[in-house]
Amino acid sequence: MNWTLKIRQVHRWLSIAFTLAVFVNVAAMTQGQPPLWIGLLALFPLILLLASGLYLFARPYAARWQAGRLTGGRI
Repeated sequence: MNWTLKIRQVHRWLSIAFTLAVFVNVAAMTQGQPPLWIGLLALFPLILLLASGLYLFARPYAARWQAGRLTGGRI
């Protein structure tokens, strides 16, 4: 399996984890002042989503740049 496909799959599962963490955070906020760890619960998947999303975003541009370097500037 390709690394990009694995990262894409991890990115999808992280988005589900982030969504669930946001729901837990909202539900906890309706009960009053939530503990700090509930507020930070959504932060960890969000950081990983940022990293994997930036990789997936930059991947086509990096491939195009690499192809341009290999062909002497012409694609």
